[in-house]
Amino acid sequence: MAAGDVVFFDQWLADVQEALHDHEAGSFNLGLITNAVTPSATTSDPRWGAGGGTNLSTSQVTPGGNYSSGGPSIANPTVTLTGGAGVWDADDVAIAQNASNPATARWGIIYNAGNNRCVGFVDLGGVIDLSAGDFSVTWNASGIESLNQAA
Repeated sequence: MAAGDVVFFDQWLADVQEALHDHEAGSFNLGLITNAVTPSATTSDPRWGAGGGTNLSTSQVTPGGNYSSGGPSIANPTVTLTGGAGVWDADDVAIAQNASNPATARWGIIYNAGNNRCVGFVDLGGVIDLSAGDFSVTWNASGIESLNQAA
């Protein structure tokens, strides 16, 4: 996995089948966590809060400056059918530099703010100090995720 890649949790696959996410009308956030935990696709029932097998919010960076608890929203989500694939996309995420921003962000956790179920994670490539400069996550030009029927 390279820095910047989005990896989807295996649990998300089951959650989608159970209609637990509405990727277009739902509310999603990008919570930032420290290197106290290393997420993987097989992380047990990941949640941003209580109720699952792994509560990733317990490793959240200390909120401050331009980073609020729970992280910024993933704004303007869309779901489209493009070339035989269902594509989920949204606006890129940005946090402006502030001396009080957290200095220990290692992973970005995409989660459904409506039910706290985690979707996936972004490898930030190392510990990031958000007080040292602007921070942004730019989604792939092909969307955050794409589902197709490829065999």
